[in-house]
Amino acid sequence: MKYFIFFSTLIFFMQFNQIKSEDDVKGQTLYVHVNGLVCDFCARSIEKMFSKKESVSSVDLSLEKMLITINFKEGKNLNDEKIIQIIQDSGYEVTEILRVK
Repeated sequence: MKYFIFFSTLIFFMQFNQIKSEDDVKGQTLYVHVNGLVCDFCARSIEKMFSKKESVSSVDLSLEKMLITINFKEGKNLNDEKIIQIIQDSGYEVTEILRVK
């Protein structure tokens, strides 16, 4: 019984440290509010354009919220002008950009 409690506690702390270290390697998250983002086909093309960028780790689009969520790799980023340009080239208007660490 002692060994079970010991190993259970050990496994818990190992998982906790792994989760903590995974959070530490994440980069910045960017939320881009876009007017007119209603077409799934067009949204996927925007997603593909951002996914090609070396600094981007993932992209998620919400047509309901007209929101693009961009997760960057640790230490990587794109400036707002580049982000606005990519979205405007796709025919949409950026209303707001929020950066979260």
